[in-house]
Amino acid sequence: MDGVRSDVKVVESPRRVRHYDVLLRFFGLAFTFAAAVLVGASKETKTIPISRSDALHPLQLTFTAKWQYMSSFVYFLVTNAIACAYAAGSLAYSIAAPSFTQNAALVLIFLDLIIMALLFSANGASAAIGIISQYGNSHVPWRKVCDLFDDYCHHMAAALVVSLLGSFAFIWLVVLAVLGLRKK
Repeated sequence: MDGVRSDVKVVESPRRVRHYDVLLRFFGLAFTFAAAVLVGASKETKTIPISRSDALHPLQLTFTAKWQYMSSFVYFLVTNAIACAYAAGSLAYSIAAPSFTQNAALVLIFLDLIIMALLFSANGASAAIGIISQYGNSHVPWRKVCDLFDDYCHHMAAALVVSLLGSFAFIWLVVLAVLGLRKK
């Protein structure tokens, strides 16, 4: 065999990067970051004419819509920021760790599950306020806000959709990790 040794065996490296894990953590990081930035940058100011009678000139009042004014949006921003930071840390760990022990895998599953639950609760709270902002509530005298602040509402709706995508990335992380543990 011209000097080639046939008894040499190729040994795989113990380091196994699970590509789906890295990809889903990256998506979770990107989507929660984008949602937090969209909400954090949401602010719209409008001057609205209010008329009390036809004989008087309408009053020009300035109103501002900010994410800080609604506690559900504050919760949404903080939750997405926490999820983003966790996704960055867990992504770094997934890339740097040579392999997961069963205990480390269980801890990651548990933390992924907590982040997923936080994201879905923040998404639900913000969606409820968004629906009230879009349609109002006739049972209590809450008026539609999105008729006046349409750009603000579009930013919040986009943030909600992007955050939901991040939530689904964490769902898939949990499902695939549990299936992986089940195989072992």
